[in-house]
Amino acid sequence: MTTSVLPVATAPASALTSPPVTLLVVDDHTLFRRGLIALLSQYEGLSVVGEAGDAAQALRLAPQLQPQVILLDNHLPGVMGVDAIQGLREVSPTSRVLMLTVSEDAQDLSTALRNGAQGYLLKTIDGDLLAQAIRRAARGEPVVSPELMGKLVAAFQSQGAPEIAPAASIPADAAAVAAGATSGFTPLSPREEDVLREIARGASNKEIARTLDIAETTVKIHVQHILRKLGLSSRVQAAVYASCLLYTSPSPRDS
Repeated sequence: MTTSVLPVATAPASALTSPPVTLLVVDDHTLFRRGLIALLSQYEGLSVVGEAGDAAQALRLAPQLQPQVILLDNHLPGVMGVDAIQGLREVSPTSRVLMLTVSEDAQDLSTALRNGAQGYLLKTIDGDLLAQAIRRAARGEPVVSPELMGKLVAAFQSQGAPEIAPAASIPADAAAVAAGATSGFTPLSPREEDVLREIARGASNKEIARTLDIAETTVKIHVQHILRKLGLSSRVQAAVYASCLLYTSPSPRDS
């Protein structure tokens, strides 16, 4: 397999309003990988800085490049993509891992999110939507292909998370209470709901503290309570779960 570091393209001065989102593309199919890199190069604000053909090569490149987003296939030789997520996050803690795969398997989806992936996309995704998803992942927002939301909800429920109530007619601030009341889980407090909405928008603890005018240590305590009450293990799971409950709408920055 080929491992290479690509030069970062220099943008015109007028385009340098914000630095581009840097990417490491990991896929064992050379033709697809190169095609994907060519596609992404057409989008302003995205810059592929490296590519790898398997997880081992990605683990060597990630700490050198420190990309903002790692696009990771699942069916890789040697180590599966979902099993490489934790290692990639350890060697490049600031990178967001975004799965891009053909696998619609519910177990792969839940394992990826449980291991810390920022999102899970199918390779059938449109190019414009992929570019949007990458930008959202770089901001810390969860992204999951719409076709997989049903499987995601089922995966959460199978792991003991509260059932999602028919929330179409339930106000956002009552959705978690309804879910908790019908499933035996402790409902979230109004402040915890506020924190959960901000998590779903990709906000950091510091940003949440500033938005809600509370101490950052208080935010950390609320996050711990939210994860415990919802039976979840990560902020990404909480963010995606909040999206399922209609806590948040698509980001206006992508409209």
